Amino acid sequence: MRLLLMSDTHLPKRAKRLPAPLLEEVPRADVVLHAGDWVDTDTLDLLESRSRRLIAVYGNNDGPGLRARLPEFAQADIGGLRFGVVHETGPAQGRETRCAARFPDVDVLVFGHSHIPWDTTAPTGLRLLNPGSPTDRRRQPHCTYMTVTVSGGSITEVDLHRLPPR
Repeated sequence: MRLLLMSDTHLPKRAKRLPAPLLEEVPRADVVLHAGDWVDTDTLDLLESRSRRLIAVYGNNDGPGLRARLPEFAQADIGGLRFGVVHETGPAQGRETRCAARFPDVDVLVFGHSHIPWDTTAPTGLRLLNPGSPTDRRRQPHCTYMTVTVSGGSITEVDLHRLPPR
């Protein structure tokens, strides 16, 4: 299974639209996961219409319209793994231990908020993935998103994709 991970799209504040390379990935993905901070409902509508399956949450910058349609935390079985999606996980220091305690029934946690790509594994085996932001690189050298391949009940590949400058 091919998964597309994104977060912190912040449209239309940080960009007018999602980058074309990211949009091209949507129909190729079996599942699209968005870890919040959409800002507008148009992006949610777009991804719902183009995705085979969308798993998404709201973030701290999302208003009542998005919060009415999305949960703060989502969980789904994908390819034999238990995925969780949440926007915020707190400071980087101690993140693995804190998330392993907070989400004991999850194998993979997709999160956002920091705009900083992240791929680590907690001592318990919990895999933490943050795809960064495709529209607001902040202090990072590139805007980013991730693709993940799941096969036989495990992650076989994680790719961080750098987007060209706007």
